[in-house]
Amino acid sequence: MKNPMTYADKPWLKSYKLGPYKLEESLAPYPKVPVFKALDDAAEKYPGQTALLFLGRTIKFRDLKIQADRLAAALGKIGVKKGDKVCLFLPNCMEFVISDWAVLKAGAAVVPTSVLRTDEGLMHEVKSSGSKVIICQEEYLERILRVKERGDIDRVIVTSKQGFDVGDVSVTLPEGVHEFRKLLASHDPAPPQVDIDPTEDLCELAFTGGATGIPKGVMITHYNRYCCLQQGLPWIMKPLLKGIAGKSSVLLPIPLFHSYGHYVEQAAAYLGMRIILMPDPRDTEMLVQYIREYRPLFIPAVPTQLMRLAQAKVGKMNVILMSGSAPLPREVAEAVKNEIGTPVSEGYGLTETSPLTHFNLSGFSKITGFMPKDKGGLGIPAPDTECKLVNPETREEVPFGEPGEIVVRGPQIMKGYWPNPGSGLTEDGWLHTGDIAVMDEEGYFHLSDRTKDMVNISGMKVYTTTVDEVLYKHPAVHMAAAFGVPDPHTPGSERVMAVIQLKEGYKGKVPEEEIREFCRNHLAPYAIPKFIEFREEMPLTVTEKLFKKALRDEALKKRGENKPG
Repeated sequence: MKNPMTYADKPWLKSYKLGPYKLEESLAPYPKVPVFKALDDAAEKYPGQTALLFLGRTIKFRDLKIQADRLAAALGKIGVKKGDKVCLFLPNCMEFVISDWAVLKAGAAVVPTSVLRTDEGLMHEVKSSGSKVIICQEEYLERILRVKERGDIDRVIVTSKQGFDVGDVSVTLPEGVHEFRKLLASHDPAPPQVDIDPTEDLCELAFTGGATGIPKGVMITHYNRYCCLQQGLPWIMKPLLKGIAGKSSVLLPIPLFHSYGHYVEQAAAYLGMRIILMPDPRDTEMLVQYIREYRPLFIPAVPTQLMRLAQAKVGKMNVILMSGSAPLPREVAEAVKNEIGTPVSEGYGLTETSPLTHFNLSGFSKITGFMPKDKGGLGIPAPDTECKLVNPETREEVPFGEPGEIVVRGPQIMKGYWPNPGSGLTEDGWLHTGDIAVMDEEGYFHLSDRTKDMVNISGMKVYTTTVDEVLYKHPAVHMAAAFGVPDPHTPGSERVMAVIQLKEGYKGKVPEEEIREFCRNHLAPYAIPKFIEFREEMPLTVTEKLFKKALRDEALKKRGENKPG
């Protein structure tokens, strides 16, 4: 009798297809090179191609390399050396992109931080990482100086709000603070000669979003990131690269500090693609304007942006839409497809995976003109990525078709949580993601929930993303989040609570019971939301994800305050 297949057999390899084209099953061996090779190669191959378009201003690849080399030289002069950490406290702007490459060329690691972080959050990342330098805009200088006083920051580099290429900063800079524009002007493009060990040296120390707890520093090596760059668009689009590399555009409406946006920024350079960078990821009007004006080939986005895009009436266009960072509700995917005419491809991964491990090839296949049937879900593992689904409690593999925790291993998996190599991984290098998924017969993975977001109702497990999917089917629902709260009548058990933002025109007109009745047609009785709350606005994380943890924390606090006695 033939032994049944296991996850080690990689059943997803049969789905390695871009339309009619077969994709490579392995890209090994991967080169051991510093990440900034991607920029150096682009500057050599596509010197006159626009690397970045930002608010009407442009910079070509050859000039981006020159500016990065100048800043790298300046960083070396002010004391940055191999192994140091440099914090980028910048919004989406040209300076972020230049600084990103410059820090790597100086032999240091980038610590990308959101400008929406609280002082405490910023202080945690700066002190935990041991950052010696912070680069910021002038409007944030006072905050940064407060952090500098409380920490071990040696130097601050500040740029003008309107941009280093437009004008000087408008404030007087105290000692220990340098102006970005003047550093570039006063240094030759001769970066320090640093001997980088790609498999050991960090290119990035990124902190997890904190949506499920205290942010942890994730150590990404040059090798991790460069492997992941090759496992992405260069692999997926290889049959069509001649028409894309050095010619196409990426519209980037994601924060650069986020692992998703940061990755796309570097991946675009790897292929010599122009980045059309949006300053404010929440500006839907600008997003629609840019799509219509520039007609980009590729638009990576997060589900909340796609929700807004579906309502904006952009019209049909030949574009590849990519969703990541959070589960994409099917109703949103269908609404976008109906409006634009292209299926949305999902990607999956974590900050800990540099950041991608899975791709849905449906949207990518559309461009070939040979579109197979749409496939929803996270997609298939990238080449050389091992994946299995296990029981979260026993850690034994679950049978194909049953839900289990996603566990991954591959060349893009982090070195460990800062500062301990190997931490967060099993002894043999597997990463437990905390996400629950099911694998179908074609090797496509479909996300069910995070282990922390599962609701335990008297021993019955409810995946809250399943409840979310049902809520989004209701015509009045704009955004929704389901999560578990303690059952007041059964100690140790939970019930489902749903927080809902209604669409315009429906506000105040939909009773709770209508939502429950709708759910009764799609969910098991125990999965129907016991508690429902309507809100005018939903809390989002700094990466534009629905902040379930904040909603749950608020609900628990309210219920605690309302408990008798």
